[in-house]
Amino acid sequence: MSELKEQLSLLGRKAEYKQDYTPEVLETFDNKHPENDYWVRFNCPEFTSLCPITGQPDFAEIRISYIPDVKMVESKSLKLYLFSFRNHGAFHEDCVNIIMKDLSRLMNPKYIEVTGIFTPRGGISIYPYANYGRLATKYEQMAAHRLMNQE
Repeated sequence: MSELKEQLSLLGRKAEYKQDYTPEVLETFDNKHPENDYWVRFNCPEFTSLCPITGQPDFAEIRISYIPDVKMVESKSLKLYLFSFRNHGAFHEDCVNIIMKDLSRLMNPKYIEVTGIFTPRGGISIYPYANYGRLATKYEQMAAHRLMNQE
């Protein structure tokens, strides 16, 4: 347990909220069950970013689901990372793809998907979805299937 505490610098400490996009705040820990396929799901119902053109705030629910391999994302670091978008200017589609790519680089999961359910602005809602399955595995096929079957 002390080894895990040494790995994780944010858990159990006062949070320092960054004022702009900060992927370096993300931390991982070892998956104790890498031989199992199982889902880890996060839901962030209070995600905020800025429109890069108008500077207007955009609000969303961000849903992250992944099948871990060796590394898993620590939830407090994920919260601080998602909070770092608050003053970051990016379109909805960019936010979802950035989150998916950052988490993929961080953990190298077997499979990951990120959905953004953005509240309407100007009478339109946008729900971008991005996913990735490890290449040349059943997870690559799974990613293609899930992408093609989005509603």
